[in-house]
Amino acid sequence: MQKFLTLLLMISGLTLFAQDKPNVIYILADDLGYGDLSIYGQKKFSTPNIDKIGHQGLKFDDHYSGNTVCSPSRAVLMTGQHSGRCYIRGNMGEGEYMALDPAMTVLPEIFKAAGYATGGFGKWGLGITSEEGVMNPLNHGFDTFVGWKSQVIAHTYYPSTYVVDGKEIPLKNNEYVHDIIMDKAMDFIKENASEKKPFFCYIPTAVPHAAMHAPKELHDKWRKVFPEFDNTIGKYRAGEEACPDVQNPIAGFPAMMENLDNQIGQIMNTLKELGVDENTLIMFTSDNGAHKEGGHDPNFWDSTGGLNGHKRVMYEGGIRVPMLARWPKVIKAGRVTDHQSAFWDILPTICEIVDQPVPSVVDGISFLPELKGGKQKKHKYLYWEFAKGKDSKLHSTALRYGKWKAYKLANKPIQLFNLEKDRGEKNDIATQFPEVVSEIQAMIKEAHNPLK
Repeated sequence: MQKFLTLLLMISGLTLFAQDKPNVIYILADDLGYGDLSIYGQKKFSTPNIDKIGHQGLKFDDHYSGNTVCSPSRAVLMTGQHSGRCYIRGNMGEGEYMALDPAMTVLPEIFKAAGYATGGFGKWGLGITSEEGVMNPLNHGFDTFVGWKSQVIAHTYYPSTYVVDGKEIPLKNNEYVHDIIMDKAMDFIKENASEKKPFFCYIPTAVPHAAMHAPKELHDKWRKVFPEFDNTIGKYRAGEEACPDVQNPIAGFPAMMENLDNQIGQIMNTLKELGVDENTLIMFTSDNGAHKEGGHDPNFWDSTGGLNGHKRVMYEGGIRVPMLARWPKVIKAGRVTDHQSAFWDILPTICEIVDQPVPSVVDGISFLPELKGGKQKKHKYLYWEFAKGKDSKLHSTALRYGKWKAYKLANKPIQLFNLEKDRGEKNDIATQFPEVVSEIQAMIKEAHNPLK
C-alpha cells in the first residue's frame, strides 16, 4: 500500500510539473512587412486577432528576422546563431546543403529534451520534407510535421500533394492547402492540451508569400473593395507544380491576411475553451520584410511602415519585422518594448523558459526578463550577412549598434545611419562619423565567419 501511495504521489507530481510548463505556439508569417499589421500601422485592412496578441501582451518595436530571405532566416531561428556564423546565408535551392546539421541541438530538440510534444505545420524551408535523412524535420526534434513538400512548391497554395510525417498526400485541384495545414495544427493543439501535455506548436505559414492565392469567398469580398485592380493579373511559378494566376492580386493580399487572422483567433479561442490560455506563450513574427512578387505591391500597402527597403536587402525594411508575444501568466498586457532582439534570441529564451542548457554555439540572448518586465541584458550589436550560395562572394552585411545602423552592399562603401533621427535610412552619415564606422568595421570582422 505504501509503495502504491508513493507511486501515486510521484505520478501526481509529474502531472502537476507537466501542467506547469508553458505551452508555446510560434507563428512565423512569410514575407510579412513591418507595417502589414494594424497594430503596426496598417490602415487599409485590419488584423484584430493577431493584434490581440500584442494588446494582451508585448509588442516589440525593434525585433529583427534572422536574414532578409526565408531559408537562412529559418536556419538562424532553429540554431540560435546569427547569420555571420550560421551555415546558410541565402536561398540556395533544395539540396542537402540547406539541411540543419544533425550534430547541432536545434529549437524543437530543446523542447523534446524538456518533455514537450512537438509539431510543425507549414513551410519548413530547410529541405524536402518527404525525403529521409537530414532534410526531414522529423529528424530534428519534431514528433510530427505537416506542410509543403519543399520551399519552391510553397510558392503555390494549390499543390498536387502535401506532406504528413514524411509521406506525400494527394490533393484535389481546388483544395487550399494552407487551410488543411492550419486544421492539422489546431488538431495538434487540441490533442495535447486535452491530455495536459505541454506542447510546442511551430506554424511557419507561407502566408503572405509568393502567389496571392486566397480563399475564393474572401478574395471576392476584397475585389469589391479594390475593383480598380481587377484587370491586374498576378503570376508566379512553383517549379513543376500548378500555380494559378491571380486576378486582382491586390485584393488577394488582405484576403489571405483576413483568413490567417481568423484562424489565429480560432486558436486563441480554443486555448481558452481548453483551459490552457493563461499558461500558453504565443509569439507571432515574420521571416523577413515584404516581398514584391506575384503581383503584390508593398508600396500600395505601405508594408514597410516607413522603413527603407524590402525582402532581399539589408535595410530596415528587409529585416526589421513585427513581433508580438502573449503569455497572460507572465506578460503584463499592453506593453511595448524597444529592446533590440532578433531570431537568434528565440532559442536561448526558450532554454530559459523550459529550464534547458543553452548550447555553446548560440549567439542569442534570452529575452525572458523582458517578457517578465525585468532587467534585460542587451546585445552589444546585431549582425547579418546575405550571400547567395556557399561559394559566392559576400553579397551584403548589416549591423545594428545601439542607435547606429550600418549597411554594406558587396564592394561598395559602408553606409551609416542614425536610426533615432533617421528611421527610414535616408541620410548616409558615414563620412561624418569615421570613428563609429571604424568601430563597426571591427565588429563586422569579429562577427563574420567564412562559409565552409
